[in-house]
Amino acid sequence: MQRVESPKRAGLNERLQELNLWPSGGERWYDESAAYEFTEREIETLETAADTLETLIFEAVAHVVHHDRFADLGIGPALAAYAAESVKRGDPSVYGRMDLAWDGTGSPKLLEYNADTPTALLEAAVLQWEWLKALHPHSDQYNAIHEALVERWRVLRQQSGLSKIVFAGVLDEDDDRATLTYLEDTAHQAGWLVALQEIGDLGFDGRRFVDATDQPLEALFKLYPWDWMAHEPFFEPLVRADIAIMEAPWRVIASSKGLLAVLWELFPGHPNLLPASFTRSAIEGPAIGKALFGREGAGIETDGVDGMTPALPTPYDRQPKVWQTWHPLPHFDGWHPVLGLWSIGGEPAGMGIREDRNLITGTGARFRPHRILD
Repeated sequence: MQRVESPKRAGLNERLQELNLWPSGGERWYDESAAYEFTEREIETLETAADTLETLIFEAVAHVVHHDRFADLGIGPALAAYAAESVKRGDPSVYGRMDLAWDGTGSPKLLEYNADTPTALLEAAVLQWEWLKALHPHSDQYNAIHEALVERWRVLRQQSGLSKIVFAGVLDEDDDRATLTYLEDTAHQAGWLVALQEIGDLGFDGRRFVDATDQPLEALFKLYPWDWMAHEPFFEPLVRADIAIMEAPWRVIASSKGLLAVLWELFPGHPNLLPASFTRSAIEGPAIGKALFGREGAGIETDGVDGMTPALPTPYDRQPKVWQTWHPLPHFDGWHPVLGLWSIGGEPAGMGIREDRNLITGTGARFRPHRILD
């Protein structure tokens, strides 16, 4: 695993503008001025870790349901009951991203699992593949994300017997809009009738949920967290509605960072896990406290970590925290990469890399492409 400088490819700015990923101000998030290189053996190590962790995570989710540990994970009673029923039904998932710390040696370590609303999908599935074909046409990349997504949507359409799906989220957010637009396209390629709309435009007429054209909803993909939806006025009727919703309600269990503590309880000493607990005193040495539903590096507290400046206040600071052993990210040329391993339907499918100059990956991170050495 190494970081290398990369030449700028022709037409990149125009491509980003075409995809509405060109920033209105400041530096762009998707950046090809540097890239990462891996050996085939390193990719095999990462894929094996991702496959193993998917199994452990599903077992931990089942444990939470069986032992009614929703409160530990910050999940209220109404959402807990909805999620438990979702697990019992065996509701399918679409995709997820686990963030790992690794420098190419030892075992990759799970930092957290983004099971409900992961973004940076278009960059991982499409943009870095275009970079590879333009600059390294004879190399390969750990990236079967696009094909896996199209196939996943095809299977879900076949299993459900449904034909139309609405993709909804906060479209003013660049990441959300790009992710939803891309997911909409992959579903369309799989044969779904698709529509994209603002989540606030969903309606409830007292009997049924309807889309922006007042048509009844058959299926909904919402890039809007379940822990937020549980506090919306429409949540109670949504629970009673006959709608296929993706991601499934049980994914809120996997997306709570409290699951890190449950994983360590169930599989102590596992080489792909870090010690984690709901209490700070249970973690020896430097530790990092993570808000149960914090996002984009917000809601983070550190204790005993050298070189850390106090974090700015965030809306997540009032949430309970889970404590995890501090495992510093690797250091390459002043940057700290996080390896995002993507799973489609629970199966590993590819990788995207975000890096930040800060020790905690936040909104100032850059996405970097990668390739497998010939």
